[in-house]
Amino acid sequence: MADLPVGDIIKNLTDDVKLLVQDQIELAKAELIPAAKNGGTGAGLFGAAGYFGISATILLYFAAAFGLVAAGLVAWLAFLIVAVALLLIAGICAGIGYLFVKRVKPPERTIAQANLATTEVQEAAQRALAAANAPQIEGKVVETRAIT
Repeated sequence: MADLPVGDIIKNLTDDVKLLVQDQIELAKAELIPAAKNGGTGAGLFGAAGYFGISATILLYFAAAFGLVAAGLVAWLAFLIVAVALLLIAGICAGIGYLFVKRVKPPERTIAQANLATTEVQEAAQRALAAANAPQIEGKVVETRAIT
C-alpha cells in the first residue's frame, strides 16, 4: 500500500466505501424484506379485525339507543344520549392521545451518530485531498516553504 500513488490510494478508499455502503444496504434488505412481509400480513389482519370491530360497535350503539327507548325514553332523546356519550369518550381519547404525541422526541442519539460519521468522512476526505495535493519528493510528502 505504501508503494501506491496517492491517487490510487484515494480511488481504493472510495471503492472500499462504496462497497461498504452497498453491503450495508444488502444486509438491511435481507433483514427487512421478511419482516416487512410479516408486518404487512399482520397489518392486513389487524385492519380486518378493526373493520369487524367497528361494525359490531355500531350495532352496539344502536342496541344501546333502542334499549333506552325500551326503557321509556323518546327515540330521538335515546340516540342523543348515546351520541353525547360517544363524543365525550372521543374527546377523552383525543386528549390522552395528544399528551402521548407531545412526549415524542426525535432520535437524538441516532442523529448525533449520523452527524459524527458524516464529520469523520468529511475530515478523512479533506485529509486525503490535502495529501493528494501535497508536493512530493521521491515518494515522501514535504512541507511547502515560502520563498523569501
